[in-house]
Amino acid sequence: MPDETNPQSAKKKILNLVGRSNYQPLTISELSTKLKLKLPETALAEILKELELAGELARIRHDRWVKPEDAQLITGVLHFNQKGFGFLISDHSEEDIYIAAGDTGTALHQDVVVVRLKAGKKKGRGDRTSGTVIRVLKRRRTTFIGTLQSTSRFHYVIPDDSRYPENIYVPKPPPQQPPYEDGDKVVVKFINWDNPHNMLEGELFERLGKAGDPGVDILSIIRKHELPDQFPSEALAQLADFPEPGGNAHDPTDTKRRDFRQDLIITIDPATARDFDDAIHVKKLDSGRWEVGVHIADVAHYVRPGSHLDREARARGNSVYLVDQVIPMLPEELSNGLCSLNPHVDRLTFSVIAEVNQHGEWTKPRVTRSIIHSKKRFSYEEALDLLKQKVDPNDPIHSMLHEAWQAASSLRAARMKKGSLDLDMPEVKVILDEQNRPVSIKKVEHDISHQLIEEFMLMANEVVAVYLTRKKLPAVFRAHEPPDPAKLEAYRELLKLHHVKVGNLENKKEVQKALRLIQEVPEAYALKVGFLRSMKKADYRTKCIGHYGLGKNFYTHFTSPIRRYADLVVHRALADRVDLPSPEQLKQIAVHISETERNASEAEIESIKLKKLQFFQEQANTDQPTPFSAIIIDVQNYGIFVELPDALMSGLVHISSLTDDFYDYEEREQCIRGRKSKKVFSMGDVVEVVVDRIDMIRQQIDFKIVGMQKRKSSSKGGRAHSRPGGKPRPKNKSSQSRRKRR
Repeated sequence: MPDETNPQSAKKKILNLVGRSNYQPLTISELSTKLKLKLPETALAEILKELELAGELARIRHDRWVKPEDAQLITGVLHFNQKGFGFLISDHSEEDIYIAAGDTGTALHQDVVVVRLKAGKKKGRGDRTSGTVIRVLKRRRTTFIGTLQSTSRFHYVIPDDSRYPENIYVPKPPPQQPPYEDGDKVVVKFINWDNPHNMLEGELFERLGKAGDPGVDILSIIRKHELPDQFPSEALAQLADFPEPGGNAHDPTDTKRRDFRQDLIITIDPATARDFDDAIHVKKLDSGRWEVGVHIADVAHYVRPGSHLDREARARGNSVYLVDQVIPMLPEELSNGLCSLNPHVDRLTFSVIAEVNQHGEWTKPRVTRSIIHSKKRFSYEEALDLLKQKVDPNDPIHSMLHEAWQAASSLRAARMKKGSLDLDMPEVKVILDEQNRPVSIKKVEHDISHQLIEEFMLMANEVVAVYLTRKKLPAVFRAHEPPDPAKLEAYRELLKLHHVKVGNLENKKEVQKALRLIQEVPEAYALKVGFLRSMKKADYRTKCIGHYGLGKNFYTHFTSPIRRYADLVVHRALADRVDLPSPEQLKQIAVHISETERNASEAEIESIKLKKLQFFQEQANTDQPTPFSAIIIDVQNYGIFVELPDALMSGLVHISSLTDDFYDYEEREQCIRGRKSKKVFSMGDVVEVVVDRIDMIRQQIDFKIVGMQKRKSSSKGGRAHSRPGGKPRPKNKSSQSRRKRR
């Protein structure tokens, strides 16, 4: 007999009742009576609230409960555009729901809301389904970051993020030292917003400093994303139980640890890294195969389930790598010390050992707890330098590096053959001075030293995912679903505009072909970004569903437990087999760490973009701005969009800034053409630009063209286009740091 006092049993009974074809909407008390539930009304209200947030139930007039689809309702997360409209993203709809600016009610960016669907499709936006927000279920943020301003009658704050309301009303600032003043960067606590025609109400919570003061910009990002800036004292107190961070680690209680301390083991990481999760060894076997060993810091040995350190690591979810600092998941005594696989000291590890053949196939996998002693710490640059040199047979480390690359390149070739996508993107590093002011932007290439480590980590993650699945161990897996076919078709149309012809992108081979072809056009970076935007985001699940981008049926995250809680959960599943989370707890962890990862990624991207904008702001303020090479990635009737490949920044050249002629927009040709000079600007052209204007609020750059790369001219004064393979392009007849988080 079902237990009428059990919340899970009550939940199932409610959903079964509401799902019946003859169900009539009932109130909470009527549901309790009908189902003969013996739960307190407060407990039943919590169950209904949970089901409402999950989008499985909806509350209608007179507080009656129904299935959402029966009332043309849907629950999801509302994502705003800077222009005021938004899209509802819901687990209960395959398409995003368009919400016009006038239909968002009192919802804020990323709030969980209930939307009433409108009849028919919204024309002009891809014939999307549209709707109106009728209720806010959960506020995503309770604080906002902005700039304090005042009038003669009241004070208000202008949010930094333009996706939030234009102004937030705040009472007169309280007296304090230093005092609140106009122009201060502040944190505002949300109070109320019950009428979209009124200002959102808040109260001043923290003064960060004057806008422009050193450190205030990054502190604003930290506060905006609610990132922690210190560890609880209870968590730090646990560090006293561990050995000295700089000494040898040991585990006298585990006699089954495999001892790799005599093996030739190395680490390869960014030059600035201080936390070393992973180390490798490679041996060429008599069979012609390679033995590949991937050794990962055994964080689970130190961070026990339910401890203060564990609770804080789970809350953080992951480390955050901002442009000027790291906010670690674990205290530095662990992340940079006792857990970090530093050279010349013993460290406890979890190891994956497998044999790899010339065809890139791994066999004979073993997963074991271990102890290692790293012989050498390489930066990527140092490793690359050795890989470029002829092998020195008298240098064991040099020889091993070359064997490692041979093994890694065979793994990479096999991965691509099986349908993995080449999604490696160029990156840039903003160089800062002692005052954290940007002085230059340096492009970082993803070379073979990075690929060597990446392939071994991917192999280890796959080996562990297979092991967990076959042993039916409770863990979290890295999941990446195939893209929506409609988004793939829209991307194919975009490629046509850039004269890249491919077939049906639902075929993985055609996707691989597209990614190869776009590398041969000047606007490759923008097109690759476009493809990434067409894909679904990877996240964490409790079931192994595979990874579309990597072309793997089994995949998890095992190789970075110092900086990812997901990997720590996986390590515990491999090691403990006891005191593991329940299925429901595991699901909550997967959802939570997916959210913290997205939040961290947004903060990291914002911090880098902010410093880039500051760098270009200095260019705009100088009398002799530096010219930058740029590629035209789009042409519209109001101007030209350009991409700076060495800075990975885009901006607009407004048509009004082209003062040497009057330019007409030719939609058919996707270009603008000078009336007198017949000069043509079209997609793919390489131009020289200088910074014209920066809008720091909207985070937009306007450029001016100051030169063009020499090019062939056609009889019509246009360019002689070329496409992949060097053949002339046909005329367009359309009108139209860390390691990657895989």
